[in-house]
This record gives sequence, C-alpha cells and structure tokens, in this order.
Amino acid sequence: MNILHVCANPKSTEESVSKQLAARFFGKLMELNPDVELNNVDLYQEKPPYYTNDLYRRMWNPVFDPDYEPSKAEEAAANYATKQAELFKAADVLVLTMPMWNFSAPGVMKAWMDQVLSPGQVFELTDEGPKPLHNITSLVLLVASGGVYKEDDERDALSTQMRAAFGFVGISDIRVAWADGQNPLFCSDCEVRREMAFDAAEELAEDLAEEAAQG
Repeated sequence: MNILHVCANPKSTEESVSKQLAARFFGKLMELNPDVELNNVDLYQEKPPYYTNDLYRRMWNPVFDPDYEPSKAEEAAANYATKQAELFKAADVLVLTMPMWNFSAPGVMKAWMDQVLSPGQVFELTDEGPKPLHNITSLVLLVASGGVYKEDDERDALSTQMRAAFGFVGISDIRVAWADGQNPLFCSDCEVRREMAFDAAEELAEDLAEEAAQG
C-alpha cells in the first residue's frame, strides 16, 4: 500500500491535535502493515504557490485546443503541480491532516488542491465526464476543530469541499476521524472527545490494513 500524507498544520505535534491524530493513525497502520510505503508532504515546508494565470493557461488551454503549445513561463508555473501530481498518482490512499480554520480547510491546503486537481495531471475530461488518471481508492481526513459539528452541519465547509473536490476526480470513499470540541472555551469535555477521535483514527487504520491484507 502506497500512502500520500499531506499535512496542513504549522504547529508541532505536541501542540496540534490533528497531528496527534495522524500519529495514532500511522502508528497503528505501521504496526499492522510495516510494508506500507509512505510519502509525507508538509505544506508548511513545501508551500504550494497560489494559482496563476500562467498555470491556468498551461492546464486548461490544451483541453480546449489540443494543438496548444505552452510557453516557457506556463511550463515553469506547472512545476509544483507536476511534482505533487506524481506523488498523487503513485498513491493508493490519500491522507489529509488539518485543523478546521474559520469553518473550512486552511488556505494552504486549498492552494495544494488547486495545484494538483488539474486536468492532465490527475484527471482528464471526456465525453462521459472526468476520467481519473490516478489509482487512489480512499481518502482519509484527520481533522481537529475547536467547535462541535453535527453531520451535515451548514457551518462545516471543510468536509463539503473535500467530498465535492475529490469526488470530482473519482474518489468517493472518504473516511473521517474528527477531534471536535477542542477549544476549552467552547467545550468542557475536550479530552474525552480527543480520545474518542484517537480511537476512531486507529479503527480507520485497522480497516485499511485489513483491506490491504485481503488484496
């Protein structure tokens, strides 16, 4: 099993509940399946650039005009996207670790998605719709938030965005371990909620390990 792990949290693991979730998830997964190949991308160490017009032209002009020849500037603008797309296409499972900020994903995660989820990189457009150019079967979200969010909560733009964006490129199996209620100003049971999320993360790891063993 090849896993691409993309983390969008600038804090240390000691300070970050989402990173602690990731530690529990990968600790259990490696215990059960030590042959896992893991590629880690820390978005605060490998920062994605913002989407530019040159990148747009490089990715989308060939869709509308198959004879389009990108300029050198346009090719250069795609360097980060191409590198990250190669990691994406080598993976069987994608794991995203992040906090919820202002009811959505951190901006650096959105910037990474804008780079990678591009035509010619991880999908192509056909008469039948988007066709995946990758082998990812599952997306695991490891998330922490200060507040508590019920299922389909209208304040939760994070999971809605992830399901829409990754569903567009053919990833519909989305699994979530969410440590909510982590702001003690909002919740008095932060530790209980955190431990429940740790247990959920380990259960997700067990499920993936069992599925990999079954082939």
